Parts: sequence; C-alpha cells; structure tokens
Amino acid sequence: MRRQARFLTALAALALVLAPALADARPGGGFSSGSRGSRTYSAPPATRTAPNPGPSQMDRTMTQPSRPAAPVTPGTAVPQRQTSRFGGGFMAGMMGGLIGVGLGGLLFGNGLFGGINGFAGLLGLLLQVALIVLAVRFVMKLLRNRQQPAMASGPNPGGLGNAYARQAQTGSNPGGSMGGMGAPTGGYGGAAPATAPIQVTDADFGAFERSLREVNAAWSRGDEAALSRLATPEMAGYFAQDLRDLAARNWRNETRDVRLEQGDLSEAWREGATEYATVAMRFSLIDVTRDLSTGAVVEGDPERRQTVTELWTFARQGGGAWRLSAVQQPG
Repeated sequence: MRRQARFLTALAALALVLAPALADARPGGGFSSGSRGSRTYSAPPATRTAPNPGPSQMDRTMTQPSRPAAPVTPGTAVPQRQTSRFGGGFMAGMMGGLIGVGLGGLLFGNGLFGGINGFAGLLGLLLQVALIVLAVRFVMKLLRNRQQPAMASGPNPGGLGNAYARQAQTGSNPGGSMGGMGAPTGGYGGAAPATAPIQVTDADFGAFERSLREVNAAWSRGDEAALSRLATPEMAGYFAQDLRDLAARNWRNETRDVRLEQGDLSEAWREGATEYATVAMRFSLIDVTRDLSTGAVVEGDPERRQTVTELWTFARQGGGAWRLSAVQQPG
C-alpha cells in the first residue's frame, strides 16, 4: 500500500509541475505572439489602458531580430517552426525533464525528496513541489523580462472612439508616439526600414473592436478558415497549433459575450505598402475550458466574467481589411 500511495503521489506531483496554465487557453492569452514589422522587438508605447506595456520580447514570432518581417499577404505559407502555448520548448522540456527524473526517483527509493512517511511526509512533498513550481515560473518570467519596456508619455482617455477624437482635436497621438516617430528602438543592428505615422479613423477603430469579437467567436468554434481571414498567416498558424494542442488534451476553450470596456491607440505607422496599428484593449468575457468527452468544466466559470488587457496589432495592405498581426501581454 505504501508503494502504491508513493506512486500515485509522484504522479500527482508530476502533473502539478508540468500542467499548462489553463487560464491562458483563450486566443493569445498569456503569451506575446506575432509580428509588428520592424517594431516587433520594440515595446509598444504606453497608454492609459495599458500603462505598462511590458517587455518588447515576443514569446513566438517569425520575425528575425536582424531583419524586418516581409509584408504578409493572404495565402502566404507559414513556416512550421512554431512553439505551443500549452507545453514544449527548450526550457519547458529541460525543466520538466529534470523535475520528472527527480520525482521518478520517488518510485524506487528516496530520490529527490526523500521517502514519504505518513501524512506529514505527503504534505512535505507537496510543499516542495509547489516551491519548485514557483521557482521554475519565476525563472521563466525572468528570462522573458530581460528587456525593459520602452515607455512613452501621455496617457489617454478610455474607449477607442474617444481616443481617436482626442487625437483629432489635439493633433497628437493618444499614446504619445505618432508625432515625430523615428526609427524603431532595439532589435535591428542595421538601418531600419523607413516608417511614417498614419491617421486612424473611427471606421478603423470600429474594425478593431469587431475583430476582437470575431476572433474570439472563430476561436470558440474552432473555425480555422475564419481565423485565416481575420489574422495574418503567422497568427493563423499559431491559432491552429493552439487549437490542435487543446484537442490533443481533449479540451475545448470557449470565450463568449466579449465586451470592450476600454481601448486606446498605442501607435500607428506605415512600412512600405503595409500599415500597422497597435491598440490597447481592456475587455471582459466568459472564458471556460471544458472536457470534450464529459462537458465538465476544466478551468474557468461559466457564470463569472473575467477582465483582460492586451495589446493587439493589426496590419493591412493597399487599403484592404485590417488583419490581426500580433497579440501582446502587458507587464
């Protein structure tokens, strides 16, 4: 009986360490993914909605630090070198392997934590596992936050429409970055591509808000074709990979009743034939992950709304439709 209890406890501890953060199962949640042209490696300017936009480093991007991203066009093939948001990667594999080996020693002796003797021993094991989980997450966050955020002055009022109205009245960017904007800061060793500020209209802000709802609706349906229309090939590829990862665990994430609570423009610019706009959005939604076999809730509360703040970057060419190009998490 003691050997069986030790085996079950080790499995539970291993699952605790290696389990993904299910609260991040919504589209783009918890990770910074995509490309912002030559500014992929520069933090978006601060806004009232996102006063601390966070580090400039992307967790997942196809843009190389040494050169800007090529303009994205419909039908472009996306490279398959993609990292899952629900596990994988070098650090996750290395940490998981080391911890797994240590816990595996529990099954055959005193291993990493020593023997489990009675209830006190079990509590001691769980406490040590929890400490390791916190340490691993701290190290991972530290590695992602090596670069400091590039802050910009000038908070702005809430609401995408209100932010634009303020810009039109004052002739300045609500986020404090559109006027007198020079070369991107950081990430490129050579000459940066020429950029120029652009004006964002009420119709554009309306398109951004619709995209927020439509991307979440397509994600909840698992509609990869719709996501391909709404996002760049790179972002659509990340969404497809994340949906496959959820399906492999027999899970489905649903986000519904998405409401934009506050939003403002961080920066908007043109590079060649491509226009970019980064907006900070605080929105509320119902975010629930369910088991496909039983319908049981794995994470989230179908009766409780969550509030999220993210920075979404949109790109378009030739006056076409805006498409989601990047999602970033504020610091």
